[in-house]
Amino acid sequence: MQLESMYQEIILDHYRNPHHKGLREPFASQVHHVNPTCGDEVTMRVDLDGDVISDISYESQGCSISQASASVLTDLLIGKNVEQARAVQETFLQLMQSRGEGHEFAEEHEEVLEDAVAFAGVAQYPARVKCALLSWMAWKDATAQALAVQDETDKDRVKA
Repeated sequence: MQLESMYQEIILDHYRNPHHKGLREPFASQVHHVNPTCGDEVTMRVDLDGDVISDISYESQGCSISQASASVLTDLLIGKNVEQARAVQETFLQLMQSRGEGHEFAEEHEEVLEDAVAFAGVAQYPARVKCALLSWMAWKDATAQALAVQDETDKDRVKA
């Protein structure tokens, strides 16, 4: 039970003191996602420097889980290349799909997940999983859009 209490404190700390909150420029893409089940919302901006995530900023409203998850995401992904970030995102998705095995999975992947291990208990509550994944799905979409813009820009340069 002590571990669960520590995880709750990590989530509450990210909720009360969010990292990278507030939309910033420059950005390569922006998306807006809503969880229709509960009304949580996030607007997320992603900026790339080549294949490195140079910035992620966001505005959000909703429960402590969705808010904290966005904060943790920014800490984990800024500075990583897109391939590394996608691997972290996939590991977090697996954690959220682990149901009753969340704590064991989190312990096995603590080095990759860092503060995201705090969401291990959330995996037991399917309605809350959507809250935790909201910003991660927004990041995935925003990054795909940023890469598409980058590809178009590269093609235009080649044509010129």
